Formats: sequence, C-alpha cells, structure tokens
Amino acid sequence: MSIFERANVFFREVYVELKKTNWLTRNEVVRYTVIVLAVTIIVSVILGGLDYIFSETLKHFLLK
Repeated sequence: MSIFERANVFFREVYVELKKTNWLTRNEVVRYTVIVLAVTIIVSVILGGLDYIFSETLKHFLLK
C-alpha cells in the first residue's frame, strides 16, 4: 500500500469519525467562551492583587 493510498484511507476514516461528533451549537460556544473569559479575568485580577499585596509587604519589611 503506497503512502497516497494510506493517506486516502486515513482521511476517509477521519471524515467518518467527524460525522459521528456531537458539535456544540453557536449559543453554547458563545456561552462557554464568555465563561472562560470571565473566569480568566477574575483569576488574573485576584493574582494581580495578591502579587501587589505581597510585593508591597516585602518592600515594607525588607526596605525599612
């Protein structure tokens, strides 16, 4: 079996498997994207705040 025949079989199998996939609806994709962005922003604000607090605390005690 040549490489082209194997590639052809592979892509046919991929096509068959993709037809079996349950794809998300547009609304679900938008909703999950908004959730991920919101959680990312919240976590970054929390970590940024903790970094600021710890750096100011260290500056206060070490540079006194």
